[in-house]
Amino acid sequence: MTFLATGTLLLAAVSACAENDGDPPPTTPATSSQTGSTEPTTSPSPTSPNDAATANATAAMTDYYSVLDGLRADPSSDLKELETVAIGAQLNAVQTLVQRQRDQGQRQTGTTAISELKVQSVTLDNSDPDAGKVPTVVIDVCWDVTKVDVLDKSGKSIVSPDRPDTGWTRYTVANYEYAADPTGGWRVATGQDLKQMPCAAS
Repeated sequence: MTFLATGTLLLAAVSACAENDGDPPPTTPATSSQTGSTEPTTSPSPTSPNDAATANATAAMTDYYSVLDGLRADPSSDLKELETVAIGAQLNAVQTLVQRQRDQGQRQTGTTAISELKVQSVTLDNSDPDAGKVPTVVIDVCWDVTKVDVLDKSGKSIVSPDRPDTGWTRYTVANYEYAADPTGGWRVATGQDLKQMPCAAS
């Protein structure tokens, strides 16, 4: 599957799959510039609900990359940390892929960067969380894994020289706890690689 060759397979493999060769993706990216507000951060509600959802979801998106990078770099770290940044299909996919990498004695070095981040839509419908009708923010992320390597047990790189260093993935970030936690309840729920021109490396 071609998306397994991208640096993002970990991020976007939502539909099953789980054959990771070790090509990686996740981590400390640039913060989102989507807030678009110059109002003081001390204000508890400086923006509209849509703006607040955008800011919180993009922050969750960058946390997702950071946590994945950390877990892939340190095989002794607790996979439960993924539950703080992912949910549902995306959580299952990344848990499987990170565990498989660990079982094969692989580990990541370096960190992923977010070169571009574009919010595509914001929906604040929280009418039926049990049926999946929860607030969502759809975000296109151009990731950059130029500085990321994956090593085998012997410390040898297993990353293909043909691996793309950048690529786009579309994520849905959802908040199933919106009524109780509209700020911190955002988690990455799905991800899908996009077939489009890569962005410039960060």
